[in-house]
Amino acid sequence: MINSRAGLDDAEVAIAAARAGADVVRAMYGQRLTRIDKGAGDFATAADVEAEKTILGIIHAARPNDSVLGEEGGRQGAQDAARQWLVDPLCGTLNYAVGNMLVAVNVALRHGAAAVADPFSGEVFFTDGETAWVRQDEADTRLTPTPATRLVDVNLDPPFPSAPGFRAVDLLAHHGFVERFRPRVVSTTLALAWVASGKRAAYITDGGDLSDSVHFAAGIALCRAAGCIVTGIDGAPTGQAGRGLVVTADAETHQLLMSMIRSRNQNRKCGPGV
Repeated sequence: MINSRAGLDDAEVAIAAARAGADVVRAMYGQRLTRIDKGAGDFATAADVEAEKTILGIIHAARPNDSVLGEEGGRQGAQDAARQWLVDPLCGTLNYAVGNMLVAVNVALRHGAAAVADPFSGEVFFTDGETAWVRQDEADTRLTPTPATRLVDVNLDPPFPSAPGFRAVDLLAHHGFVERFRPRVVSTTLALAWVASGKRAAYITDGGDLSDSVHFAAGIALCRAAGCIVTGIDGAPTGQAGRGLVVTADAETHQLLMSMIRSRNQNRKCGPGV
C-alpha cells in the first residue's frame, strides 16, 4: 500500500503522511501510555513515537531520496539530501496525555508542501506551497482567513526567550486587547490552521526563528498560502531576523496587534510610572 504512494505529488504525500499519523494518534487516544521524559517538564508518549514511525514510513516510501527531521527521532536520511521533511507527530502532547483532544499532526516539506491533520475532527489542512485547502470526507474547500471571530490564540507555554521585553501573557492585561479580541489558549499549533481557515483571527507566540521548526513549519506554510500575514513579534519577516510569530487573518488585525505589542514593550521599558 505504501509503495503505491510513490507517484503522488508533494502535497498528497504530506496529506497521506499526516493522515496516517493522525490515525495512530486517534487509535491510541485514552490508553494508559508510557511517558518518555525529555527534560524541563517536556515529555513524549508512545503515541508520539508510533505516529512518527508511521509518518516516516509514508515519506520514505514515497520520497526515498529526501531526509526527514522528526521531533522524536531527529534527522534521518542522507545528510546531503536536497530536500527535507519536518515532522511533529503530535503537537499538543500534554493536552493529549490528559484526555484533551486539541492536538495536531504536522508534516511539512521545507519551503514546499505541508499538511496539518486534526485526528479527531477528521480535517486535514494542506498546501502545495501556493494555495491552501482543507480536506474532509474527501471534499476539498479553499481556506479563507477572516478576523470575524475576533478570537486570538496566545501561546503561554514556556520558555519565554524574549522576556522581559515581550511575553505573550502581557497582552492579556492590555485594555485594548481585551476590548477588541477574545483570548484563547489551545496549546497546540492546530491554532495556526484555524487562523488560515477563519476559525481564529490571530495566533501569537514567543520564540526564536520558528520558520524551520518541526512544530511550526507546516502551520506557517499553510497560513502563508492562505493569504495570512505572518511575521515575528517584532514585525520582521519570519526567519533569522524575526522572533516568534504573529499570524493574523488580515493586515488590519496584524497592525492592531503589533501596536499593542509595541506599547506593552514601551511601558515595560519606561517602568511603572508611565
